[in-house]
Amino acid sequence: MPQKLKLASAQARTLSTTAETLRALEQTTRSVASESIDLILFPEAYLGGYPRTCTFGAAVGSRDPIGREQFLHYFHDAVDLGDTPQGAGDDWLEKKLPLAKGKKSRGDGTREELERIARETGVFIVTGLVEKAAGTLYCGVVYVCPRYGIIGKRRKVMPTGSERLIWGQGSPSTLKAVTTEIKGVRLCLAAAICWENYMPLLRQSLYMQNVNLYLAPTADARDTWLSLMRTVGCEGRCFVLSANQCVRRKHLPDWIKSGTSSNRTPTHEKDSAPSDAHHPTQSHGRGRRKSTIILTEDKHEICLPSPIVSKEKEANRTTGHHTPSQNEESAILSEESRDPSRDSPRRRSSIITETPEHNQICWPKTPKLSSSQSSQAHVPASSDAAKETKGTDGDDFVCRGGSCIISPQGDVLAGPLWDVEDGGLLIVEVDFEDCERGRLDLDVAGSYSRNDAFDLRVSGLELVPPP
Repeated sequence: MPQKLKLASAQARTLSTTAETLRALEQTTRSVASESIDLILFPEAYLGGYPRTCTFGAAVGSRDPIGREQFLHYFHDAVDLGDTPQGAGDDWLEKKLPLAKGKKSRGDGTREELERIARETGVFIVTGLVEKAAGTLYCGVVYVCPRYGIIGKRRKVMPTGSERLIWGQGSPSTLKAVTTEIKGVRLCLAAAICWENYMPLLRQSLYMQNVNLYLAPTADARDTWLSLMRTVGCEGRCFVLSANQCVRRKHLPDWIKSGTSSNRTPTHEKDSAPSDAHHPTQSHGRGRRKSTIILTEDKHEICLPSPIVSKEKEANRTTGHHTPSQNEESAILSEESRDPSRDSPRRRSSIITETPEHNQICWPKTPKLSSSQSSQAHVPASSDAAKETKGTDGDDFVCRGGSCIISPQGDVLAGPLWDVEDGGLLIVEVDFEDCERGRLDLDVAGSYSRNDAFDLRVSGLELVPPP
């Protein structure tokens, strides 16, 4: 008998405040409930926000005071679920942690709001969020059941790049899959957040728990993301839901848009280099070489060290006379008199520039495209360059979305959804028996795994299907 459920991926963006975003989550969930959706996924860091483009004033060896103010804003936007920095596990899930005097719950009430929304709508909710515990932020995911409330929560074990400055590392034990039953269909679900999906062993740890619904909230809008999701569906023989935000530059928080670099001297930490290392343009005595900035034909700048000028060249410079050497004359003549049509195909034309000290530099000349060539030499729409293209009115996208739903055979069932902002929603009815059908020839956690030869262990996590 078919085991069908309706799944949804919400391409929703974080709003100005966490309270507004939580209300938007409720509105979206109520809307899909009217369409008999059984489970919905929201993007990475949906509650609390993904601080795209923000540097937090950080450079190696220094932190700008403005960056600390930005982090303060971001910390206030994060949600407090009442958990501990180490993660209290089952004690937190079962609400056994002590309460503050006079309080009926731990945290800021976000947990209780999510549980209320799921209970009133009958929709199983999975959402990304930024969780604060003590003084640290974690990128996490919660699984919210309409009957039992939150039945699982996990924290990203490996933040990527600059995320490591603002997010702590979660415990691998939180990779534990959770189970539920919806309309008689048994689900075993787990989430891998954004670039955790590029960690083969992490993916395998989820496959080994017999996951049939693989959740991938993300902030990655590259065109490579879809191929990764198709790989996950095919190799895991599971349905894959991926949700990303679609955001224009003008929708970034004010504390990001107004947080330009400070004119004040950065605050140098204990690991800082001496202060002169942060100001390379200043003079530092006899040991520092002077530099020359040269403007190329295409208005690009090149900075190069200026050698000590000989007395003869100094005299020539002051009198305005310069006698080029034989090599210099040959180089100039070869550049000025060369017929471009006679150039060897292997030789690129070059530019010779003379510095104020009468030194010459020769480098390849960048060919200029005609208007017709320029229109054809475009960057793919979903590339980093396209999504980060700056506009003057803030209407350019800093993240274009790309949410999708994938089958256990790696087929694209819905999406990818590009450039769709508020209200972007993918809905698919699926038959979970397709997961078993796919195990005929591939079960990477069972018959195909060669578990007699390969052994994967995860600290604090038992790699067996949950009850």
